[in-house]
Amino acid sequence: MTQTIAPRVRTLVLLLLAAACALLAGAGPASAHAAVTGSDPAQGAVVDKAPARITLTFSEQVALSDDSLRVLDPEGKRVDTAKPATVSGTTYAVPLHSGLPDGTYTVAYQVVSADSHPVAGAYTFSIGAPSKTSVSVSGQSTDDGVVGWLYGFGRYVSYAGFIVMAGGAAFVLACWRRGSGVRPVQRFVVSGWVALTASTLALLLLRGSFTGSGKVSDIFDLSLLGQVLQTKSGAALVSRLLLLAAAALFIAVLFGAYDKREDAEEKRDLTFGLSIGGVVVAAGLAASWAMSEHASVGLQAGIAMPVDVLHLLAVAAWLGGLGALLVALYRAPADTPVDAPAVRRFSQVAFSSVLALIATGTYQSWRQLGSWSAFTDTRYGQLLLAKIALVVVLVGVAWISRRWTGRLAETVPVQASAVREKERVGAGADGAGETAAVGDAEVSAESEGDTGLDTEEQPGTEPAGTEPADSERAAQLARQQAARDAARQKRMRDADPNRFGLRRSVLAEAGIAVVLLAVTTVLTQTEPGRTEQEAKAASAASASSSPDEGASGALTLNMPFDTGGEDGKGIVTIDVDPARVGGNEMHVYVERPNGRAFDIPEVKVEFTLKAKDIGPLPVVPDHIATGHWSANGVQIPMAGDWQVDVTVRTSDIDEVTVSKNAQIG
Repeated sequence: MTQTIAPRVRTLVLLLLAAACALLAGAGPASAHAAVTGSDPAQGAVVDKAPARITLTFSEQVALSDDSLRVLDPEGKRVDTAKPATVSGTTYAVPLHSGLPDGTYTVAYQVVSADSHPVAGAYTFSIGAPSKTSVSVSGQSTDDGVVGWLYGFGRYVSYAGFIVMAGGAAFVLACWRRGSGVRPVQRFVVSGWVALTASTLALLLLRGSFTGSGKVSDIFDLSLLGQVLQTKSGAALVSRLLLLAAAALFIAVLFGAYDKREDAEEKRDLTFGLSIGGVVVAAGLAASWAMSEHASVGLQAGIAMPVDVLHLLAVAAWLGGLGALLVALYRAPADTPVDAPAVRRFSQVAFSSVLALIATGTYQSWRQLGSWSAFTDTRYGQLLLAKIALVVVLVGVAWISRRWTGRLAETVPVQASAVREKERVGAGADGAGETAAVGDAEVSAESEGDTGLDTEEQPGTEPAGTEPADSERAAQLARQQAARDAARQKRMRDADPNRFGLRRSVLAEAGIAVVLLAVTTVLTQTEPGRTEQEAKAASAASASSSPDEGASGALTLNMPFDTGGEDGKGIVTIDVDPARVGGNEMHVYVERPNGRAFDIPEVKVEFTLKAKDIGPLPVVPDHIATGHWSANGVQIPMAGDWQVDVTVRTSDIDEVTVSKNAQIG
């Protein structure tokens, strides 16, 4: 039965891992954790004279490099003159050449947010009057390509490695100390250490390209690696590597000296020392995430980081211990099966971990969302709802496992005596039936004194010249008998319906845990709901405070839209210059709520003067760059209060029309 089940287990685990990787691959680009909340000149603005500098304001502090802010003229040449600098708080500026000619200029930015994630985007403004530009503003960020995918996968592997290593070791020390001598459990914990070490090294190499150019060729650029080592994220990764060296020593003792200790008092002292040391190392590893990601930035960072460490430790104790239990149930030798008390102790550890997760998760949700509406209105909130649903399902399956554990504990005493009796009575019969396959020369162990040899082949009756052959034959038969005994014990163990039920429920828990870890990894790469809503509010306030008619006579209209589909929310901006009777130049800009320009399949504009029953006058602008359309010679026949209708289509079926009135002429 075990030989039949094991391939199915491997197949199911591989399928679950493939599903988790598909979830990561299909999750889309990692969202920025800092958003642009203001700029001067503003997106799409038309100014009379060239500004002396460009300023950008973010929702949180960001890290700048020499090329973080670039300003390009209509021909694509840089017109900024120095490195970007901090003006105050979260506002940054870059100076420009004096006497810039009229035209449309592109501002491109690429920075790193305080929680270590890259933020990139671009927008345009015009001096004097808009013009055509040769600059193509790509909607792809540096974390959207191959390097971004590799970095996201590395993060997933690092989380999984930590959970397997820390949780598996905790399972051995706290629940099943006999497991320190079980090879499959040893390999399970060591594989977690290897995965975490390899992924940490990979993240260290990928970091420079991930936050910079996004090019695969820059992965092994030593100058970029030197810059990474000077950042908060680089320091966290190096600290993790140093702690992994200590973790290697811990694992060596746990599966080496600890297993060989026979004196009870020495083993008790070593257990205490390993427990303290293991908790310290695991907490340090968890802190390497907390000190460089969400918890280190924003509201109550001093409380959030210890809470995040506790949250990660609880996840490891629960899910990592679950994986170790699964390995023990399926792969442990027949002479060292995982017993009911060990499963019961793990059930208690898992229950305590769930309570800790509920408490820490509630605090983290409040801190990252800030409002109930953020659960449904932000991507972070939607992913968090999915994570909560998976945890609820996982707890439900764990409750089923707990019931199987209780039944297993009730039947073990009775089954143990029955097994011993069956082995005593049936050993000879089983041996006879199985040894028949070896050859005619081999008879039953019972009839021949359990040696598996004919009386004529006993060591004492053979001629002196055949002693080496007899010894080799006896050793071979002894190994065969031991293998048969182990197989018989496994069959008897696997025939227990309670143990079989526990195996299946624990396997289901492990499968759900794999998907849960994938969702959690994507969640850590997503802009917190509180930040996203603050950026939306700042954009709305900026739009409402900007006048419809600028000093140059140009008309600017900002209209939020929501088509209801995926990526259906954004802001469409209409610029009409000079906004008077006769020919006008019109520019249309489409951007996400966080200020990032993006393309949509179609945008149409109509002008209607209801007071004179004129219109609608349709205008279909031409696509110029990412999120930018324009049309020349837009004719306004007379002055009046015109209604401007903009139809935005974000997919084949999702579209909406938004309107706003403005005085033209």
